[in-house]
Amino acid sequence: MATAATETSKNYIGGEWVDATGEDTFDTVNPANGETLGTFPRSSDADVDRAVEAAKEAFESWRLVPAPKRAEILFRVAQRFIDRKDELTELTVREMGKVRAEAGGDVQEAIDMTFYMAGEGRRLFGQTTPSEMLDKFQMSVRQPVGVVGAITPWNFPIAIPSWKIAPALVCGDTVVFKPARDTPMLGERFVEIFEEAGLPPGVLNIVHGGGESVGERLVKHPDVPLISLTGSREVGIRTAENGAPLLKHIHLELGGKNAIIVMDDADLDLAVDGIIWSAFGTSGQRCTAASRVIAGQSVYDALSSKLVERAEMLRLGDGLEESTDVGPVVNRSALAKIHSYTEIGVDEGAKLLTGGEVATENGLDKGSFYRPTIFGEVEPGMRIAQEEIFGPTVALIRATDVDEAIRVANGIEFGLSSSIFTRDVNKAFRAMRDLNAGITYVNAGTIGAEVHLPFGGTKGTGNGHREAGQAALDFYTEWKSIYVDYSGKLQRAQID
Repeated sequence: MATAATETSKNYIGGEWVDATGEDTFDTVNPANGETLGTFPRSSDADVDRAVEAAKEAFESWRLVPAPKRAEILFRVAQRFIDRKDELTELTVREMGKVRAEAGGDVQEAIDMTFYMAGEGRRLFGQTTPSEMLDKFQMSVRQPVGVVGAITPWNFPIAIPSWKIAPALVCGDTVVFKPARDTPMLGERFVEIFEEAGLPPGVLNIVHGGGESVGERLVKHPDVPLISLTGSREVGIRTAENGAPLLKHIHLELGGKNAIIVMDDADLDLAVDGIIWSAFGTSGQRCTAASRVIAGQSVYDALSSKLVERAEMLRLGDGLEESTDVGPVVNRSALAKIHSYTEIGVDEGAKLLTGGEVATENGLDKGSFYRPTIFGEVEPGMRIAQEEIFGPTVALIRATDVDEAIRVANGIEFGLSSSIFTRDVNKAFRAMRDLNAGITYVNAGTIGAEVHLPFGGTKGTGNGHREAGQAALDFYTEWKSIYVDYSGKLQRAQID
């Protein structure tokens, strides 16, 4: 690894920190003030090939390590996450931009996920079932698949790698990890912890660089049967297309355009708390962020007024400062995209209630800050109500009743998270049944998933796989059915 900002960091391949083959580099910067934090290599196909070869070789021995023994390493990793939580939290604030509390939550999620998946080392359950034949035993077992290409985003730079890498390792797979180009330093620290915990060489490798080079080479590499990617819908589609000729297992976690429904009987103050947190936490840069609020007619005006008041109280600044409520967005490109959607919303005829501008006062111009933005009188078909903005922007939509609210909530291409605030148990259960999303909350916001339940979505949010919980194990293993006939004669199922 690099020990000074002027030194280019290295890839970790086959248990060693090694230079990339080329000389091209990129910098990682603090989005709050533009400070350069480190320099990393733009790795080449040759670097990816070297990492894949190391992972492929390591797989032959790692798959034979008993799962409880693999899990012991994960338990040590989780403890090291605990020991280094403060350090990782501060680095997350500096490299990604989250406020300190959210950054600590990111690290805590990695702790929780790693402990949870370590526990699977003594489970990894299969099934036994009675045979239809005499003197015959049968069961199903999980088997590891091979090399996993783990391609992760910048918005959860510690948590999401743990979602992919911890289950892969406990299942007996090996990994080539490509962290996001905006958060490579956190990816490096993540891998260091596994190295310190005694993970054998080649089992986990990291290759730095862009998606158009490192990511696509992983997807197209014939010796990488599994790809797990969290990213945009467009990148997900391209990944599926590139992996299809090799019949790869492709796990896609893509976008969201999540809605919070606020019914006329809701606890309005609770709903406001949930919306503010879900819309503006992490500066709206979550796939589960609430970018739409669908409100009943009788509460729309009061809710709108309360939300504007609360949003205008939020303080922008460096996430390391205790007074900060909302940190920067990840980079200048994201800032420009977010502002372009403000212009789209105004052009579409939505009413800009607050925000809608780049923040530049008191030194904020050194970073990438955008004011929490609320649009009112939004029609469900407007682009700001249909397209993922990935910033601190929320659209308020009117609905006459619960049926219309659910139809509007479902009327998008995504299906990740959803929420309803109501005191009516009948409305709550109808929403639980009818909202077309992988996650539904009742009287809570759209963010805050726990690691022991499946995480993922429907429709354009993904391709049917899930992170977290026991459901994650299905992607990283193959099922094998085993039949043991001890009758001493040929028995033909379905014939005899």
